[in-house]
Amino acid sequence: MDSFMPTEPTENISGGPAGGARSDSFDRAENPATAERVIDRLGELYWEKTYGGQDAFVCLVRTILSQNTTDATSQPAHDALIERYEGPESDLARTLAAADHDELAETIAPAGLQHQKATSIIQAAERITEEFDNATEFDRFVRDTTTATVRETLLEFHGVGPKTADCVLLFAGGQSGVFPVDTHVHRIYRRLGVAPPDADHETVRESLEATIPPKKCGFGHTASIQFGREYCTARQPVCVDDPSACPLFDLCDRVGVETD
Repeated sequence: MDSFMPTEPTENISGGPAGGARSDSFDRAENPATAERVIDRLGELYWEKTYGGQDAFVCLVRTILSQNTTDATSQPAHDALIERYEGPESDLARTLAAADHDELAETIAPAGLQHQKATSIIQAAERITEEFDNATEFDRFVRDTTTATVRETLLEFHGVGPKTADCVLLFAGGQSGVFPVDTHVHRIYRRLGVAPPDADHETVRESLEATIPPKKCGFGHTASIQFGREYCTARQPVCVDDPSACPLFDLCDRVGVETD
């Protein structure tokens, strides 16, 4: 097996050193289900971390910006938003609740769908200030309230879907047992045969969270994304040209993948 140990990304998928990620190690199961075997194998390739500690509102904004785009485009938009709207004495939620829509859209334009995302961010900020008063109290709500309650509340926000809600629960709340499903995770676990070929994002999430120990879910999410970027890409996974190049080949049903 490839012993290459990449540097942990510092952008969206893990939150990086400032995001509260803490080094950890996870026990290998003796007779695990396939999903847990995959996560344990990924632990031999990548960092092992537990997550939490990001500011909940900043995490929410950042994840909205990342929708339907890549880190390369969402990161500059996030940086520009923080530079323009976050001040040492101001509450970011209150500031964005009062922001001019077109000005915010211009600021976050690198992320694409800027008018749509500006609407989602402003409406989220308005709701947070109305229901929680400020970003600090919203952060406390995310950290101290049950996963189900926080998820249900976030899904009521305009422009917030399951993946966005779960990223806030994981990276801000540090909630165990939460496995956000993005396009990489959705693709990988259907190819592996862990989830049905026609499973939607929620079905994949339910399958993973039911079979993977809670403390491994956060790491499983970030490691799976990195694996999807390096090996199990959408158009040309490495197994197509060389099955031995994929470190999960022996665990994979290769659903929908043509190999020699």
